[in-house]
Amino acid sequence: MKILSIILIILATVSVAPVVSADNESFSSWLFSFERKKEVAAVKDDVYQEECGSCHFPYQPGLLPERSWKKLLSASALENHFKENAELDEETRLHIEDYAVGNSADKSRYKRSRKIMTSLETDATPLRITAVPYIKSKHEEIPEKLIKGNDKVKSLSFCDRCHQDAVNGNFDDDSVKIPGHGNWTW
Repeated sequence: MKILSIILIILATVSVAPVVSADNESFSSWLFSFERKKEVAAVKDDVYQEECGSCHFPYQPGLLPERSWKKLLSASALENHFKENAELDEETRLHIEDYAVGNSADKSRYKRSRKIMTSLETDATPLRITAVPYIKSKHEEIPEKLIKGNDKVKSLSFCDRCHQDAVNGNFDDDSVKIPGHGNWTW
């Protein structure tokens, strides 16, 4: 009887909640999928990839919440984007903002994005991915000499220097290879 009740609740939830994620996946197809989205969604927008990736690693929108992307990608913020002028024409800026907001951590079903959101205080608006509590906790055991003291890394903001598959949204511990050190194991 208990199992039947659980099945009915699941069926009712799926039938009345046709929620669709940013990648147009329905809740029911996600719920009953054998594919678990473990990491963060890879960047799939050519404009975002081109404009953001021309200056730095094109960070996946699933690494920050919507409110962070809105603040980071406002026209005034882009005038002084981490001490660089990253101004864009309004059409391009809006396209990039829409993409980042639509694929932000709070709208993602990817496991790592969900962990990022869980780690944040309700009203927190981190402007750096390295300021996200979850990201900080994942890197706290790495000695500073392997990051800041390493000319091939320099900062945690260069994700792809150590995370070999970062471009595909894979930040799994098993894919970490610190330049000048080798594989990192916890």
